[in-house]
Amino acid sequence: MFTYSHYDYHNPTKMKNLLLFSILSIMVFTAKAQSKASDEISNADKFSANTGSLIQKEFVDIGKIKTMNMQIVRLKDLITEDSISALRLEYKPAYESDTKIASLDSDEIESLINAIIAIQEITSSPRPKNYTEISYKSRGGFEAGCYLSDKGLWVSYLKLEKYDRKSYFFLKEQLFEEFLELLQKAKSYL
Repeated sequence: MFTYSHYDYHNPTKMKNLLLFSILSIMVFTAKAQSKASDEISNADKFSANTGSLIQKEFVDIGKIKTMNMQIVRLKDLITEDSISALRLEYKPAYESDTKIASLDSDEIESLINAIIAIQEITSSPRPKNYTEISYKSRGGFEAGCYLSDKGLWVSYLKLEKYDRKSYFFLKEQLFEEFLELLQKAKSYL
C-alpha cells in the first residue's frame, strides 16, 4: 500500500500505474452505474429501444389531471409484428423546461390500482405517531406513495422519474380519486 507522502511522482512507471488504476476505477464505476440504470427500464421502453426494428407508436389519450397527461402507448414492430402496450404519464412542472415522463407496463397497472386504493385507505385512517412513508415502485422507476408531513398530515404524490426530484406531482385527495378513475379507464384500453 502506498501513501501520497511516500509516493514517487517522478518515477514514470509508478505514475503510469497510478493513472491506469484511476482509469480502471472510473470504468468499473461507470459500468456499474449503467448496469443499474438499464435494470430500471420498463419493458415497453426496452421494446422501443430495440435496434434493427421498425417501431410504430400509437398514442391514445386517456385524460388529464391538472398538468399531467395520461396516455396508452401501443408499440408495434412493423418487421416482426410483435407488439406491446404501456401507460404513459407526462408532466411538465412549473418553471421547468423538461417534461417528465414515466412508462408503466400493462402488467403493472393492476398492482398500481391496488396500491392507490390502499394508499387512499391509509390516508383516511388514524395517523400513526411516528413519521411514516409508503410507496409503490414500478420497474421503470415510477413511484406513487404518501408520507406523513411535519404537521401530521398525509401528503400523497406521484414521482415520474426515479432520479429526478423535480418530477414529483403532488395529489390532494380529490385528485387521487381522479387519478384512480383514469387508471381504471386506461386498464380497459390495454
